Parts: sequence; C-alpha cells; structure tokens
Amino acid sequence: MTNGTIETRKTIEGGIFLVLFCLTIPVANWMIGNVGTVCGPKSPCLIPVAPGLMAPSGVLMIGVALVLRDLVQRRLGVEFGIAAILAGAAISAGVAPASLVIASTTAFLLSEFVDFAIYTPLARRRLVTAVVLSSMAGLLVDSIVFLWLAFGSLEYLAGQVVGKTWMVLLSIPLVALLRRRDARLGLTAA
Repeated sequence: MTNGTIETRKTIEGGIFLVLFCLTIPVANWMIGNVGTVCGPKSPCLIPVAPGLMAPSGVLMIGVALVLRDLVQRRLGVEFGIAAILAGAAISAGVAPASLVIASTTAFLLSEFVDFAIYTPLARRRLVTAVVLSSMAGLLVDSIVFLWLAFGSLEYLAGQVVGKTWMVLLSIPLVALLRRRDARLGLTAA
C-alpha cells in the first residue's frame, strides 16, 4: 500500500468516525427527552442498565461516543475531536433544550481533556488499553459534570457509569480488530 493510499484511507475512515461522533451528541440529547421505559414530565427518560439500576437513555450513545472520540483522534488528531464536540453541540441545539446542550457540551469538553491525558500517551503502543482506560476516566468525568449541570443531582450516577461502561466494553472487540488491521496495512495514528 502506498503512502498516498494509506493517507487517503486514514482520512476517509477518520471522516466516518468524525461524522458518527458528531451525531452521537445530538442523538443522546434527543433520546434523553424522547426514548425510555420511563419518561416523566420533568425528568429524563430512563432505561434499565442493570437489574434495579436506571440511567438517562442518552447513556447508550455517550458510551459509543467515548470510543468514537478516541478513533477520531487516532485518525485525524485531537483538534478534530474538539471540533466534533462543538459541531455536535450546534446540532443538539435544534433537538434538545438549551440546558441539556450546555450540560452535555461542557461535560464532553472536560472529559475530552481527561481522555486526551490518558489516551494520547498510550494509543500508539496499546490502543485497546488506551481506549478502555481513557473511556473509563472520561465517562466518570462526563457523567458527574453532565448530571450535575443538567439535573442538579448525581442521582443517576451509578446508572450512567454502568450504561456507558457496557457500551465501551461492547466496542472493544471492534477496536481490537481495527488495531490488528491497521498493523497489517501499515496504518498509523494521526
């Protein structure tokens, strides 16, 4: 594979990861008000994430977003991840209340810094480890900040952490496949 082909492939894959990441934010914000097994008039729509444990429904998309954020950084660089958060916030403004948009954008930006500090030094040598550790730290920061800003409470913190963790763990086999394929094709991180 030539350098031009490798760079083109990285850019195309990075673009796909970028679009998907941008869309997870507004979809998560929309889900919180519209999708769940329990939806109260002044509370988020909730879904079960474990026996007896509920979380705002957007948790599913955010767990995926944490992994996509790392893949965007891997293919395109950290500046694209931050730009994607801002783009997702702009899209969210059309589908979710302003309080959710502000809470999710702030939570994502703060968790991005945590993610960056953990993911970046590990990613070249240990991609799966980097994704797991950075996602776990990021999901904790994201959950605390989001719940506090959006609802003024940490009532759903355990559910948020469990729900996001499920989604991160479900994505790990795909990240491992990507890492092996990248090594075989000679693709490197951004």
